[in-house]
Amino acid sequence: MAGAPNPNPNPPQPQQANIAPADHPPRTLVLGATGFLGRWLLLELLDRGEPVAAAVRTGAGSPRDRELRGWLRVHGADDRTLTTVAADLTLPGLGLTPEDDARLAGVRDVHNLAALYRFGLDRAEAHAANVDGALTALHWAAGRPHLRRLVHLSGYRVGRGGAPRHPLPPAEADALYARLGAYEASKQLGDAAVRVTAAELGVPLTTVNPSSVIGHSATGEAGQYLGLAELVRQLWSGRLPLLPGTARTLLPVVAVDHLARFLAAVPEFDDGPAHAHTVLDPATPPLPALIALIAEHLGVPAPRGLVPVGLVRRLPTALTGADPETLTFLVEDTYDTASADRLAEAAGLHHPPVADLLRRWATRLVADGFGAAPASAAPTAVGPASAHTGAAGGFADVAGSRTYLHGDRRTPHYVLLPGPAADTGAWADPTAHHDSRTLTADLPGLGRSSPTKAPEADWLRELLAPVRSRPVLVTHQATAAVALDYAAAHPDRVTELVIVSTDAADATDTADGTGSPDPAPAPAFHRPGATRRATRRLREARRPSRRRELSLLIDAGTVPVRVIPPERLRDLLRTVPALVGGESTV
Repeated sequence: MAGAPNPNPNPPQPQQANIAPADHPPRTLVLGATGFLGRWLLLELLDRGEPVAAAVRTGAGSPRDRELRGWLRVHGADDRTLTTVAADLTLPGLGLTPEDDARLAGVRDVHNLAALYRFGLDRAEAHAANVDGALTALHWAAGRPHLRRLVHLSGYRVGRGGAPRHPLPPAEADALYARLGAYEASKQLGDAAVRVTAAELGVPLTTVNPSSVIGHSATGEAGQYLGLAELVRQLWSGRLPLLPGTARTLLPVVAVDHLARFLAAVPEFDDGPAHAHTVLDPATPPLPALIALIAEHLGVPAPRGLVPVGLVRRLPTALTGADPETLTFLVEDTYDTASADRLAEAAGLHHPPVADLLRRWATRLVADGFGAAPASAAPTAVGPASAHTGAAGGFADVAGSRTYLHGDRRTPHYVLLPGPAADTGAWADPTAHHDSRTLTADLPGLGRSSPTKAPEADWLRELLAPVRSRPVLVTHQATAAVALDYAAAHPDRVTELVIVSTDAADATDTADGTGSPDPAPAPAFHRPGATRRATRRLREARRPSRRRELSLLIDAGTVPVRVIPPERLRDLLRTVPALVGGESTV
């Protein structure tokens, strides 16, 4: 499946020049190739074996080109049939050099996904990209001698007003920009301009109008954090007490990989002069139910009620946190998807179960820190896969806590419990690129895990209940108490206890692993209150009575205990331990 992590440790190396292989001249050009949806479409086309050209403003070999190819290879693509050309939609002829234009002589399908998607755009900036740029792409496509179809990615709520008009009288255009804002107005005008001009030029055209595009159906990965993702961010951070809209507000979604497959299929299944498809999952629940589903999954309170959009629009943005342009999408409208449904059926495409899709996407948003977390700290789905594949991570119910986990819950060699001010991402680098199986979990109320009323001993016992190996338990010095208590009570379940300490002479001398007495403020993707709870835990760990208790537990020798500095963790995890008792069922 396109988008799955690549298990091949030696993937094909990227083509360094922008010259297409002689036996693989590009048949498809993707404009907007480095954007959110463009890279997923490239991935799908390459997965199909399609020789494709990617338009990258900075050209072949540039940092943007290298980043794009790296992303494609990580996701399993062979990019040796990918040609990179330097293109700019603000310039006539896409600004192509004569050499690049000649390389694209055999292109038959053009996908224009290039647009500025950002709220608060300046009108001139939005119009130049989303109207003038769309027409530039159309005129270039019209000159292709073998053109089969131009596929134009349009806006969700556009193209519904009957016959398109272009150009619009200036007074009407001014009113449209004033009413909708620069982004949506420019998409409306761009859609009309392309449809009218394509008919005049005789260019076979398909416009595709997707709803809110969210994560990959299997991994939840998306890479875009606007629109509905912003609502989820407010929900996660406890800043969504009331939800704008009504009980019938609809904000349909579509999986990014489903849309990529749909776009790739359009030139094959559409014929004739013009088609328009609205692509969305009709099973998407109304917005209040959608948000409630995500809230339950993440273990956060759902909004207490609804507030009319008109009222939110009149309130200051600083108070509501809602960009006025986003409010135009909160409507009760429904859309005709018949043509898209027919094409999808002909192509054998089916929407993934929407509830599962929403849960995976929400998990990935939190894992990615809503765009702020490093990629290495962004696992995707709970499961038994090895940690270094990047295929493990997510939320699970553990003793009343929605606990964030990463790794193998059945047969780990190592179980890691990060420090109070950290999370699973803090040890993502040491736990990568080795043969040991690991399970990492944020403690209750810390990192991404929700608090629980259950004792931590019960939490750890339930966390490790599915484990069928006798792992090495690795803990930060400030969270060693729960690990020591567990090892003392269950010596038959643990091979060894390793305490990661900045002071190897004393596992309880420092607080958060940095030498500072208190944790730094929690990252934005941590739960509200995580810093307060971490500070309380550190103070508890520094109490002399608690430190004496830990020393007694260590001296008791119930299980072997080692204290290591943080820089030794990577070397430790590179060693596959000889687990006491092997991996037989406990």
